[in-house]
Amino acid sequence: MKTTNSTLTKMARESLDGQWGLAVLGSFIYFIVLMGVQLLAEIDPLLTIVSIIVSGPLGLGIIIFSLNISRGNNPKIEDIFEGFQNFKSAVGAYLLMLLFIFLWSLLLIIPGIIAAFSYSMTFYILADDPSITPMEAIEKSKAMMMGNKWKYFLLNLRFLGWGLLCLLTFGIGFLWLLPYMQVSFAKFYDDIKE
Repeated sequence: MKTTNSTLTKMARESLDGQWGLAVLGSFIYFIVLMGVQLLAEIDPLLTIVSIIVSGPLGLGIIIFSLNISRGNNPKIEDIFEGFQNFKSAVGAYLLMLLFIFLWSLLLIIPGIIAAFSYSMTFYILADDPSITPMEAIEKSKAMMMGNKWKYFLLNLRFLGWGLLCLLTFGIGFLWLLPYMQVSFAKFYDDIKE
């Protein structure tokens, strides 16, 4: 039997206990780098390509960081940039996911959301097995999420109220919410990968 979402979020809080400072700092660095790249892309449209290329490895890095917190594997700030060690796969997976989600979204918004949920474990799979190709990771994610998309949707929904409260703090609360969400998603991944 799969672990309930409330248990997963409780386990995430337990994993973050004693790690909050590191997790918040990691979220801040991730956010600043990502926003910096996004701002450069707005200034010069040619830099949009740089933004897309950096987003994949950064996304993989924040997942490696979150998995290390979740598993108690001595997380370090440098983990956020670990995705650049598997640069080609991270960029390839990111571009393929964007393409597939875009194509599914052409049908309507709902198929695009379902596709996004189907591919949501791709970077977790790449984090655990860097030798896998981007397409294999996407296929594995689709298989893993079969029958788990609704549970993942409900897990995401659990953070909606927290997100609204974070808006009242002018966004500062997201520095705590992001690691809480990421570690909860890491717990979800470890739960369903069995």
